[in-house]
Amino acid sequence: MFTIGNYVKVSSLEEAYELNQKKSNVVFGGGVWLRLGKKHIQTAIDLSNLGLDTITEDENEFSIGAMVRLRQLETHKGIDAYTKGAVKESLRHIVGVQMRNCATVGGSIFARFGFSDILACLLAFDCDVELYQAGRISLQAFATMQKDNDILVRVILKKTPVEAVYLSQRNTATDFPVVSCAVAKHTDGIYAVVGARPCQPVIVKDTAGILEHPCAEQIQEFATQAAEGIAFADNTRASATYRRHVAGVLIKRGVTQLLGGDKSCKSNYV
Repeated sequence: MFTIGNYVKVSSLEEAYELNQKKSNVVFGGGVWLRLGKKHIQTAIDLSNLGLDTITEDENEFSIGAMVRLRQLETHKGIDAYTKGAVKESLRHIVGVQMRNCATVGGSIFARFGFSDILACLLAFDCDVELYQAGRISLQAFATMQKDNDILVRVILKKTPVEAVYLSQRNTATDFPVVSCAVAKHTDGIYAVVGARPCQPVIVKDTAGILEHPCAEQIQEFATQAAEGIAFADNTRASATYRRHVAGVLIKRGVTQLLGGDKSCKSNYV
């Protein structure tokens, strides 16, 4: 549980940023993950008056405000159509609708939780984040940055030519993932994003060109090499060994699904 000394509903991002420079203060999104630990918050900073709870769309991108609820993102028809169901799939297992109506995109992304389904999923797409102080940077760069006291304003999902699928393995339907996996096909090739290791998601690219002419054997080779090259760890949900095995299975399934089926290499020579 957590306790709060002061609660401030800020009127500007500048005010929020200034308050957030004190280590004992916290930007309060949905607040759902704070209950997992014990913490005294001197000042809870509420961004709900800043108009950051909407998703806007133009011909180039979706702009997703930091205070958008996960349920809003899950049910957004434009994002569902563009991602071909990948974003919805990454969100539908998160506890329940009531929880997804509380948890925010900003809280899920800024914290860079290892178990974050939506972070792993969005890393498969061409995304940026907008920070109050640091400005606009790629989500991939942001995911590896050291955590600081900046304010996440929005997530930008760009409409670049990307196809992706999302898969996860859970011990129970609404639990945190044991392993999460997004597989994406860009103009420059195919790569996998593996999360819940249980550390932060990592991106594995097909730098060796294994999938240049993909078939079942090559997909298996890529999946095996990708899983072997990722560091995994033990926790209460699974061992590192089990996670490595599951990651290889999910990568293979994801690539196969993305490429439209399982075809033998032998058929290329008939």
